[in-house]
Amino acid sequence: MSLQLNDVEVEYRGRAGRTVQAVAGVSLEVEPGEVVGLVGESGCGKSSLARVASGLIAPRRGNVLLDGEEIAPLSWRRRPRTELRLQMVFQNPYSSLNPRRRIGSQLADGVPADVPARSRTDRVVEQLERVGLSPDVADRFPHQFSGGQLQRIAIARALVPQPAYLIADEPVTALDASSQVQVVQTLTGLVRELGVGMLFISHDLALVRHIAHRTAVMYLGKVAELAPTDELWSAPAHPYTSALTAAVPRVEVGAGLPEPLTGEVPDPGNAPEGCRFRPRCPRAFEACTTEPLLRITTRPPAAGTGRQAACWLAHDRTPTGASS
Repeated sequence: MSLQLNDVEVEYRGRAGRTVQAVAGVSLEVEPGEVVGLVGESGCGKSSLARVASGLIAPRRGNVLLDGEEIAPLSWRRRPRTELRLQMVFQNPYSSLNPRRRIGSQLADGVPADVPARSRTDRVVEQLERVGLSPDVADRFPHQFSGGQLQRIAIARALVPQPAYLIADEPVTALDASSQVQVVQTLTGLVRELGVGMLFISHDLALVRHIAHRTAVMYLGKVAELAPTDELWSAPAHPYTSALTAAVPRVEVGAGLPEPLTGEVPDPGNAPEGCRFRPRCPRAFEACTTEPLLRITTRPPAAGTGRQAACWLAHDRTPTGASS
């Protein structure tokens, strides 16, 4: 069983009634005990996809399945117990925790109502200790903690319902370097110890490279490439993936400065015809005016690896009349 996103689309109403498509038909799957990284530039739709996956917003099209059961968007009613198995860790712990309530009270909200009071307290303490915090944290308020501590508290809150899957949306972006290490170690430890599946969303490719089993590269609302992380880094199949990996700073002697990705991300409300990366792609050719589908690559160096890429250069077949 798994967490599945099937052909998800998300739209927002912009100025003057204009519709902006933030997510344009994305399908992903996260297995138990697996970390799937989701990377891409700001504005590509990563956070919108996370909100759909967690049930915070409804997709315009498509659905989300948790172990075969569809997740309905949140309403004011209490969520069904089955949906407590999917929890989200937000980017900013300062805004995701209520400053007027004690930590223990906030964490206890995630315990099912039929659990006795004593057991509720025990579960809160257990999860605080799991993320490296002492039980007396429960009696304090959010303003008494650092950003790294608050994010670990947020992770503990997500663990209280004993979820099978976590969605971590840029969980270390607002933290300093040492706090980032603590939070990442906490999250990856949970995957190893509890078998939790995790969708880890970040713009930090170097970080995703070290923690994700598979990585999905997103561009302007679509997945450009999906592959085992090591294979994606060793031989990118999509020009956008190549550009992103080339822009990551390297520490090797003589490595030089990273190569910047030139051009601007197009307006999501006026996406280019055909391949969405075409206006910025140095390898674009005639076939790119027709949109390629995300499918198994058939051309070297990625052929035979099982990875998927939405690029004509990764496939043997191009549209009729086009040449590569």
